[in-house]
Amino acid sequence: MEQTYFRWRKEYGGLQVDQAKRLKELEQENAKLKRLVRELSLDKLVLKDIASGNF
Repeated sequence: MEQTYFRWRKEYGGLQVDQAKRLKELEQENAKLKRLVRELSLDKLVLKDIASGNF
């Protein structure tokens, strides 16, 4: 429990509540965008292989 508190304090200690909430929202949005980029990159590779006849 104590370790969790210090980790939280290190990450969010200097932020106001609204700033911490916004940071959390941005982190979630960033994770979503990273997933989308991975999926689109994979789709691109698949289409590239299909177009070159390597399927």
